[in-house]
Amino acid sequence: MKKKWLAILALTLGAAGATVLPMAQAAQVAALAAAPTVDRAQLLADVKTLASPEFEGRATGTPGSAKAQAYLAQRMQALGLQSFEGGYVQKFSFTARARKGQAAGQDYPNAANLVGYLRGTKTPDRYLVISAHYDHLGVRDGKTFFGADDDASGVAAVLAAAAYFKAHPPAHSVIFALFDGEELGLQGAKKFVSALPVPKAQIALDLNFDMVSHNDANEIYVSGTHHYPALKKYVDEAASRSAVKVLFGHDKPVGQANGVEDWTQSSDHGPFHLAGVPFLYFGVEDHADYHKATDTFEHINQDFFVRAAGLIVDTAAVLDRHLDEIQPAQK
Repeated sequence: MKKKWLAILALTLGAAGATVLPMAQAAQVAALAAAPTVDRAQLLADVKTLASPEFEGRATGTPGSAKAQAYLAQRMQALGLQSFEGGYVQKFSFTARARKGQAAGQDYPNAANLVGYLRGTKTPDRYLVISAHYDHLGVRDGKTFFGADDDASGVAAVLAAAAYFKAHPPAHSVIFALFDGEELGLQGAKKFVSALPVPKAQIALDLNFDMVSHNDANEIYVSGTHHYPALKKYVDEAASRSAVKVLFGHDKPVGQANGVEDWTQSSDHGPFHLAGVPFLYFGVEDHADYHKATDTFEHINQDFFVRAAGLIVDTAAVLDRHLDEIQPAQK
């Protein structure tokens, strides 16, 4: 469709004295031309790799997690991302509280976040964080929980955004953060926010992705605009160029939302919000494979995922253009 409209534009405007397209059609052509694209093959390959049996569900502290760390560090290096002091792999430890499937007080001495960045060309001291978690549930009772949608898909989308900004250098600096320990209580995000690599006041926003590849209705939710209503217009701009249906919500207290679940603290954007850093969170609603061994590469909606990733990258590009308008952290 994009090529068709560009061809129409060329034929219509190519000759001297040609009739100009109606304004609505011209605007549509311009919008299609402006929308970023993603590398479909690489996007799907990242999910397929991370959700493969070799990675054993990427549970924190396991050999599968270590393999995921090595793979992601290699991808960051191949993308040409810069690293902060200590390299891409940022080790940390924590003790988990009692949760389903884990013992109370279990220690995790070998957790690690993966962090890289691109320096902005115009305002390098203003940062956008783009995040997702790479850990999942691992192997339980002999079953591997592969975590294709949750959250290999979000990780692949972060890497797609990194590829876009490497090819189209951002005006502001962009940190790409892949967190560990999300399934154990947002541990990686908590660690990152507690020891930021740059001053908190320089971080304008966290753009977080968790489960963005599996929805039969072609719908994705964006949460965060209830808390930060000024951000909605930037999502709307990207949504106007996307074939994905963008819905807003899951960011109000349950009592105010007629029982609709509040996702404000459901993923890695939560610690940013508690620290006063605005967030936008992209994710689908729970599906039949959520937190089941059937969350495999074969069960994601590939065409939907490619469209959703394009929307996500477009939103990141819009935010980069307007980042100076977003208020810095106050807490």
